[in-house]
Amino acid sequence: MLRVQGITVAISAVTILRGLSLRVDTGDIIGLVGRNGAGKTTTLRSIMGLTHLSAGRIELDDSLLDGMPSYTRARLGIGYLPEDRRLVPALSVYNNLLIPAQASGIADHDERLRRIFNLIPELSEWSARKASTLSGGQQKLVALARAFVNGRKLLLLDEPFEGVSTALSRRLAQTIREFKQGEEEGVAVLVAESDLKRAAMLTPRAYVIERGEVIDEVTLKA
Repeated sequence: MLRVQGITVAISAVTILRGLSLRVDTGDIIGLVGRNGAGKTTTLRSIMGLTHLSAGRIELDDSLLDGMPSYTRARLGIGYLPEDRRLVPALSVYNNLLIPAQASGIADHDERLRRIFNLIPELSEWSARKASTLSGGQQKLVALARAFVNGRKLLLLDEPFEGVSTALSRRLAQTIREFKQGEEEGVAVLVAESDLKRAAMLTPRAYVIERGEVIDEVTLKA
């Protein structure tokens, strides 16, 4: 499970997160919903080790993540989908997926990639294309697939439905559920969304974040 306890984050002397706490149990999908600027992205980046904590602690199962570099967290089984996708434009789709698999030392990465290609069949067609030649929606699918590569224990999804059609959003939600169900040990999923209806496509449960604090837990209606 993921446990975030009282984390505080300041960037350029501005406090972004203020004692934020949340929990995602193994096998659960939980939303983190709030307006733009509420602290959703900073929360996910803090879990991934891309921002420094001023206070608090973050645990994944029996591992304390505090002070651990992001690449080590990835090796623990954390997959991350940034809001802006962050693909390497000059590399092929296949290499965008292969590099994190090799960097994390995933022994069965060939089999894992085959499974991901089965979940998203279009990847085979796009495999040799440079990431820069894909549309925004296509890049979103590739970035999600990349998160699946390392996401054996935890998926962090930042605005996965932003900028794509309703039909593709539903497809993404279904693909995420199918991936989670196929992982033998179960995967915890934390999805940050600014739109309640989009978040409800993936989960009925969410934390509400405002000004860097979790202020409520709510049930979402699809």
